[in-house]
Amino acid sequence: MIGYVTLGVSDMNKAKQFYSDLLGELGGKVLLDMERIAFIGKDMKSPMLAVCTPFNGEPNHPGNGNMVAIHPGSKEAVDKFYKKAIELGATCDGEPGQRIPNQFYGAYVRDPDGNKLAFFQFG
Repeated sequence: MIGYVTLGVSDMNKAKQFYSDLLGELGGKVLLDMERIAFIGKDMKSPMLAVCTPFNGEPNHPGNGNMVAIHPGSKEAVDKFYKKAIELGATCDGEPGQRIPNQFYGAYVRDPDGNKLAFFQFG
């Protein structure tokens, strides 16, 4: 249902490297790079994450309430991706933990541009 989600960034090279390194284990890589925008994913037919500098030339800024949720496949993988994101320069926005008993396990970070990411596992 979702083709791609776009995050505004200030430094394209830094953002492409961050997301390629973070999502590489899930098969994520830069699939299409058009200078101002780059699409990162497994293939062009699967949902992707795009990073871009704003079209209007104004500084990027993360939206309040906006978040991209990434499903790495298990609670252990949530922990692993959270730690990896922090190592790559993200900041903590909620350490890994069971948020809703027996229903939702999650961790939250902000990428180097302040965009909010979640890593999650249902159950």
